[in-house]
Amino acid sequence: MTLLSPDDVAPVKRDLDATLAALDRMLLGRPELHRLVLAGILARGHILLEGLPGLGKTALIRALAQILDLDFKRVQFTPDLMPSDILGSHILETGPDGNRVMAFKPGPVFCNLLLADEINRASPKTQSAMLETMQERTVTLMGVTRPLPKPFFVLASQNPIELEGTYPLPEAQTDRFIFKLHVAPPDAATLTAIITTRSHGDMPESGFTLGRESLERALDTVGKVLLPEAVANWIGRLVAATHSAKYVTCGASPRAAIAMAESARALALMDGRPSVGFDDVRKVAFPVLNHRLILDYRAKLDGVDARSVVDGVLESTPVAE
Repeated sequence: MTLLSPDDVAPVKRDLDATLAALDRMLLGRPELHRLVLAGILARGHILLEGLPGLGKTALIRALAQILDLDFKRVQFTPDLMPSDILGSHILETGPDGNRVMAFKPGPVFCNLLLADEINRASPKTQSAMLETMQERTVTLMGVTRPLPKPFFVLASQNPIELEGTYPLPEAQTDRFIFKLHVAPPDAATLTAIITTRSHGDMPESGFTLGRESLERALDTVGKVLLPEAVANWIGRLVAATHSAKYVTCGASPRAAIAMAESARALALMDGRPSVGFDDVRKVAFPVLNHRLILDYRAKLDGVDARSVVDGVLESTPVAE
């Protein structure tokens, strides 16, 4: 693999810096969250945002779609939502020749960026309709497979404490999210800035649009960032170690190793580096692993959470064998 030159990396880094600056202007106080969201997008992944209502999860996704100039659709997930409400359906129509034919009417999933709002409120039947779209980026109905627009991303939100009328996402679906990111409440300084500079809390205009061509160049460049053999070996051993870690019933899947490698590549590019370092892996380890580990009953009794388990795996797995 040919190592990227400074001339290859510099213009892409300028674009990504401008993208992050625009996000930080529109939504105050969360630069690290914005950085991870952009890294997930550059890694061509889907992202699950978890946080209480009113913390700006939907606003973040809308702002990102505006800056990246992507076709954006929002679906509010509810218990009565049907798969056809997302994927589309066939409708009987009369053609110009008078014959009646079944015409396909695409659903909102046929876009570049789909906001699946409160995804855990939909029934398992509707949640499962998202599996093919997220993995193969296609929709199959009545024996016909249709590709989704490129690029295609699902950014989903869920409320971590409201359980009434919700359906926890199955492991097969959570595994398809590259990151699960926790959206914390803003601090006092951020709240003060919001109420003193934002009339009615409205976001300002981005003032910058990355554009489709620049986004495609960034996505292509991420794939060319070098993943050194030593770093790749450490990623493999980290994911394998989750299966034998204390308090873990089921460890992470091969998708976790792929997600860790690709998102680490994205972070390296965002820093203007042509190759991945061990610190890039450390920064993405928790967002990649926290939703993929199934903890046993002892974890709850001992007050151990996914963060503690991931930190333990990172500490106990040396970078070199």
